[in-house]
Amino acid sequence: MHATGRVRSGNGEARMREEEAAAGRGVDVNTPSVARMYDYYLGGKDNYEVDRQAVAQLDKVVPSTRPLAVNNRRFLQRAVRVLAQEYGVRQFLDHGSGLPTQDNVHQVAQRVDPTAHAVYVDNDPIVLAHGRALLQEDERTTVIQADLRDTDAVFDNPDVKRLIDLSQPVGALFVSVMHCIPDSSDPAGVLRRVIDKLPSGSFLVINQLVSEDKATRDFVTDFMAETTGDRWGRVRQAHEVERYFDGLEVLEPGLGEINDWRPDSDLGPKQATDEWYEFGGVARVP
Repeated sequence: MHATGRVRSGNGEARMREEEAAAGRGVDVNTPSVARMYDYYLGGKDNYEVDRQAVAQLDKVVPSTRPLAVNNRRFLQRAVRVLAQEYGVRQFLDHGSGLPTQDNVHQVAQRVDPTAHAVYVDNDPIVLAHGRALLQEDERTTVIQADLRDTDAVFDNPDVKRLIDLSQPVGALFVSVMHCIPDSSDPAGVLRRVIDKLPSGSFLVINQLVSEDKATRDFVTDFMAETTGDRWGRVRQAHEVERYFDGLEVLEPGLGEINDWRPDSDLGPKQATDEWYEFGGVARVP
């Protein structure tokens, strides 16, 4: 996938050609995408000018967002590594995966066991195009385009049936995606439907953006809803996210800011401010 983020020369004609090609693949190049904004925060190149403009506007109010995104990615990598190394998980279903970047779920898991499987789920067509191009030579890994709220559609997908064995534990990932689900879609209900599909001994990795400051919650929620064409949910409070884990066996060190979840280094980027943060943890299905 060649996105406008790769155009460094400032050549307007080249940028226009890439945007036209993307539009032909069903990619909306005029509306910011959460996946592409996240890609830009992580230093990726699969984003468009509209995404970078949205990032610049968001940074004016919440300047800690870039280190927050980097630390979120590190949490994902630590969680997958722990589940693979310490709990023997060999298959992962990554809901709202976003664009592939360095050290993806399958790469982390396959360093522990080369036979590990992973399925990435996202509803952004650019994720499908880029992911399939990247993964086409790995028969143990694929990406599907689906709305993670449609649990039946995800689990009935032929690639999920091929790669995910529901007689064995599964690592179901919901990393920095629950804030994209509006209250009207019942985010806790989405998780419950997934849990009901998983065998005992599976794990959920869940975190989302939270803030205890109402002004921050309201600003980011309204800004992202307007910016993404209402493809957004809500920044919540920590106590709301805790409810996602009802009935699950939460692993140590419990729930909290994800930087504190089994850190392997204290060298991660520091947030300039603490007006919002990622809250969550890892839990086992009884």
